[in-house]
Amino acid sequence: MRLLTGHARLAGVLGWPVSHSRSPRLHGHWLATLGIDGAYLPLPVRPDRFEGAVRALADLGFQGANVTIPHKQAAFGVCDVVDATARRAGAVNTLVFRDGRIEGSNTDGFGFLESVRAGAPGWQPTAGPAVLMGAGGAARAIAAALVDAGCPRVTLVNRSRVRAEALAQDLGGPITIADAPPLADAALLVNTTSLGMPGQPVLAIDPASLPATAVVADIVYVPLETPLLAAARARGLQAVDGLGMLLHQARPGFEAWFGVAPAVDAALRAVVAADIPAR
Repeated sequence: MRLLTGHARLAGVLGWPVSHSRSPRLHGHWLATLGIDGAYLPLPVRPDRFEGAVRALADLGFQGANVTIPHKQAAFGVCDVVDATARRAGAVNTLVFRDGRIEGSNTDGFGFLESVRAGAPGWQPTAGPAVLMGAGGAARAIAAALVDAGCPRVTLVNRSRVRAEALAQDLGGPITIADAPPLADAALLVNTTSLGMPGQPVLAIDPASLPATAVVADIVYVPLETPLLAAARARGLQAVDGLGMLLHQARPGFEAWFGVAPAVDAALRAVVAADIPAR
């Protein structure tokens, strides 16, 4: 068992609830592998106690924290400084306590792009149009990242057209709205909703009309292979599951808190996926 010293660097994940989070397993693996004197803790915090808890962590010498549901928007308001990623996403998922200030960023878009690049070698955001199913917080972060990285067109398809239109207006750039996914010329199809998770309906999309070079990505990672990804692979398309996004979005925070740039590799994926059903 690793022993901590009085110089240990501390971070964690704030959520309510937080027991389901795989971030402690993820960061714990990096800490152990790299031999770092530090710890990453699950931090269950009620919404009405969130701001006080964040300020207390900073006072207690924590380096920072991740933020998960339902606190991502509240975290935006707690920060003294937010970067462009957080402003574009309208939410914060990574806090860094530095020089008496609380700094916020959103690494979801970064994590998504890195995951697709790793899972579908050769793909780049500039490869062609992207179609995003959904218009929630994840869609916002992913759409912003795609547009900022040079994607020529992002089409949002959502049950509530009004919500999709509001998101497109907020972000600006080459974002369009459609009632049905325009797959014929899409280079990337992304499910940003919870459809396909256990207890949820299946996302009713047939990827057969996608070009043979298209990539299909799903941010759902429980199960690792959703029905959408299974259908894509059955048609010979490159398919990228949601676990990679979780792993890659953790990299910037870990480096800021613990001073080392960690690697996303097969060993990390195996550790984090150990209790996730394959299908």
